[in-house]
Formats: sequence, structure tokens, C-alpha cells
Amino acid sequence: MDYFEYRAGRLFAENVAVADIVRQVGSPVFIYSARTLREHYDKIAHAFAALDPLICYSVKSCSNVEILRLLAGLGAGFDVVSGGELFRVLKAGGQADRSFYAGVGKTDEEIRYALSEGLFMFNVESEAEFENIDRLAGELGKKPRCALRVNPDVDPKTHRHTATGKRESKFGVDLRRAEEFFARYGHAKAAKLVGVHLHIGSPVYTPAPYVEAITKTLELINRLRAAGYKIDTLDIGGGFAAWYEAGQTVMMDDYAEAIIPLVKDQKLKIVLEPGRYVSCNAGVLVGQVQYVKTGGDRTFVILDTGMHHLIRPPLYDAFHFVWPVAPGDDLSPVDRVKEPTLKGLQKCDVVGPICESSDFLAKDRPLPPVARGDLLAIFSAGAYGMAMASNYNSQPRPAEVLVDHDSFRVIRTRETYEDLMRGEG
Repeated sequence: MDYFEYRAGRLFAENVAVADIVRQVGSPVFIYSARTLREHYDKIAHAFAALDPLICYSVKSCSNVEILRLLAGLGAGFDVVSGGELFRVLKAGGQADRSFYAGVGKTDEEIRYALSEGLFMFNVESEAEFENIDRLAGELGKKPRCALRVNPDVDPKTHRHTATGKRESKFGVDLRRAEEFFARYGHAKAAKLVGVHLHIGSPVYTPAPYVEAITKTLELINRLRAAGYKIDTLDIGGGFAAWYEAGQTVMMDDYAEAIIPLVKDQKLKIVLEPGRYVSCNAGVLVGQVQYVKTGGDRTFVILDTGMHHLIRPPLYDAFHFVWPVAPGDDLSPVDRVKEPTLKGLQKCDVVGPICESSDFLAKDRPLPPVARGDLLAIFSAGAYGMAMASNYNSQPRPAEVLVDHDSFRVIRTRETYEDLMRGEG
């Protein structure tokens, strides 16, 4: 699932030793594998080729402009949720007319910006938002295409903070309101309501919730078409699971095998919004051990990175495999599992420097002995890592590095203390 592997007791990113990168760039650092990004995008394109879908990479998962440029070169469209993300896409060489714009709180300024750039489609989340898009489009003489986001009331069996397809979600409207929505706005003067969008949550570890959600949505589309509305686009969202631990992930072909028969004869342009599946396994976060201490019956490994760089463990109870960068041959893991069975391990809490009790990356995790100065890698950190990083406690954000075969380059320089003050008095 990625190109991070241990060779002779040392971690490599493709053909570059991770320790060599840190030696030159410093710690902490996000390291991405270009080969992993390419292969994961290609797996989606190949699996769903029968549908000729528009694959819109979800920018929010990992938004570095160099990664967007790499994906644009593969033919990706983009799923954006802010004017800033659209700006990044355009700077990366992406196309506005291959981009969807989702999100519940689009401002007038953002809507005007997207209209002026020729956005492919707005994903509309509410009646008030559609009215606003229609008004602004009329003022600018534009006729934007819009898709209504619907909630098919499907449980994706994921964390409650990332389940977005339930009826009570802040996103979109329920199926009953959807028909009322088209009745009210289906013939608006400027904005054209010609699509339906759904996104049930992330990560989703089985195709079954997609089948249920798409089946319900197609029934809605058939009713809308029977009522005279032209529906030509179905955006089925993303949420495809990434590989956080061995044996967990559904293969992309399994999703496709379940989804393609449902939609292939529906005369709909199909849009996919993968984010996590593309970027998650393509990145690791590497930090350096500052101290090892005991507290009661617990051992704490304190790093120079923590929740301010990877908030997923405290926010989502997320599991990330953590292991030393240079454990030696005898302690190099075969599989990334929660409970490795190698000898000589000690259970530790891997924590960061932030003054919050919730600042942890792993709890009760068996690890080889580590000491001050050792490097630890937090795997599957390419999605919702740097994209959600903050400067809390006035901590500079890490550098980002992109590895391609046997070379690497810095794609974001490490922030300085001066950067923390930019824009202040």
C-alpha cells in the first residue's frame, strides 16, 4: 500500500533513507512518496475505468501545491471546500472546469471567485446557499451548474466525527427535502440544478454503505427525472479507506465491483472525490525523541512533534502505527499492527510537547527501547496531517519533503519564529 519499508534495519522512503532526509532537513518533517501518490490515483482510475469518471482529488486531505501539481499531471480534477483551496489548485496547474466546490459556508467572495474562474460545479448544501449562488450568478451574468448534496441516512460505520451521510448531518439535505428543493429551485433563473451529490463519511471500510446510499439516491434521481428535471451528474463522494494497520483496508477493486453495476447504465456523469485513499499512505511524519520518562506505571516517549502536527489521534481516536526509524534488523516490523509480537518491546505512550493532556500520538503502544535523539516514524500521516497542523503553543509547523525514486526535495520549508509573527503588529 506504500513505498515506506525497512531495509537492513533502517526505514526507507522509496530508495532514500529516512534518517538521511532528517539529517539534511531536520525534525519534525512530513515525508511523502511520489510513487505511492501516483499508484493510488492510478488504482482508482483503473478500478472505475468502465464509468469514465471525473476523479476529483479532495484537496483538504493534503493540500501542498506540489502534491496538487503531481496529481494534476495525472489528469485529476479537484474537490475544493474553500476559495483558498481553489486558489491552490489553480496555482498548481489544475483546472477550475474540472473542480467541484463543496462546503456548507461558502462566502459571497468565495462564490464570486469560483464563478469568475469557470468552476465545473457547485455542490449545494442548503436552500439559503442555493439562493445566494443564484443571486450572485445573476449579478455576474453566469449560469453555474449545481448539484444538491443529499443525506441518504446511511450509517458508514466510522467515527461519529467523520460520519456525514446521516439525516441529522450539518451537510446537505435529507431525501424528502431534496424533492422539495428541486420543486422550488429546479428552474432558477441563473444557477442550474442538474446534479446530485452524496458523501457518507470517511473512512468507510466496506462497500455496503455505498451500495445502500447510491441505491437510495438513484431512486431519488428517477423520481426527479420523472417530474421533468434534467439530472446529468452524480457525485458519489469519497471516503474510501486507507491502510492504517495490516489487514484493514478494502481494495479499490472491491468498491468498484459493488458500485459500477449500480450506475453504469444511468446516463450520468459520475464524479469521485478520493482524498484519504490517495494521500494517507503516501506520507509519514518523523519526529525526534526529546526525553523518555516514567509517570506512575506508564512510560512516556516525548517527541518534538504531537497533536499540533497530527491531530487525528486525539480528535478521532485514530490509530497510526509508530516505530523507530532505525530499530535494527531484529526489531524491524513485518506488519503494521497494534500489538507487534517482537521480543523486547515495552508499552509506551508516545506524546508531544504541547501543554494539553490530549497531546498524544499513541497510547499503550509496544515499542523497542528508544533514547533521546532517536527518530520515530508515524505512518499513514499523509492525509489530514499537515493539512490540519497548527501553530498552537507558538510552535512552527514542520517542513514537507517529496521523495521520488532515489531523490528528494523540500516542498515546504520549515517555519521560523519570524513566520509565527507574520501579520502581527
